[in-house]
Amino acid sequence: HLSSLPQTQQMARLKRITPAGIPQHIIQRGNNKQACFASEDDMKAYLKWLTDFANKYKVNIHAWVLMTNHIHLLCTPTTNDGIGKMMQSLGRMYVGYFNHTYKRTGTLWEGRYKSSIIQSERYLLSVYRYIELNPVRADMVTNPSEYSWSSYNFNALGIANNLITPHQEYLSLGDNEKTRREAYIELFKTQIDNKLLSNIRQNINKGLALGNQAFIKEIEILTNARVSSRKAGRPKKNVK
Repeated sequence: HLSSLPQTQQMARLKRITPAGIPQHIIQRGNNKQACFASEDDMKAYLKWLTDFANKYKVNIHAWVLMTNHIHLLCTPTTNDGIGKMMQSLGRMYVGYFNHTYKRTGTLWEGRYKSSIIQSERYLLSVYRYIELNPVRADMVTNPSEYSWSSYNFNALGIANNLITPHQEYLSLGDNEKTRREAYIELFKTQIDNKLLSNIRQNINKGLALGNQAFIKEIEILTNARVSSRKAGRPKKNVK
């Protein structure tokens, strides 16, 4: 029974999994909520290395946002270890740059990045919106198009961005770029349901999958790892 296991064994059950071909929502925060970007030059440097390492390790980036003290990515790896290698290389390069630039030492990030596997057909476009609406929820702007450091202006307005590889769910919004962008803008005219907002946040903080029960079962069989929450306590006996 999971709740009776030592804590180290319980934690081992939730090992990070990044199966090829399945989208992941990633978040990485600054240590103690401190700023990890202090200037536009910092953001440009981060995006340059993100592009380089995404290409090197064959990870497709669909959506992203850089906030003052954290980042969000929506991406799909083409290999099982692509995301881990990308994030490790990116983190090492950027922390070295940041420490050198600001004459500091020590850690920058709050431990390892967090991630959540996403069921494409059911939740992917909601996670696109969740990521690109971060600056709006933070009261930094009133419309996501007003914020320069996200993928919104590519996905909604077609402004060139060599970092982005559109996901098939995005491409399915229309037969051509114009109709896709129009449909994408329409998605942002309705708010994300509060329950879904909560689910997205909880699942990424706990490293769980965001999907229906059939999807979760499929992932757990595929990876032999747990990606859903388990309620504490003994299972109820069947009442006859």
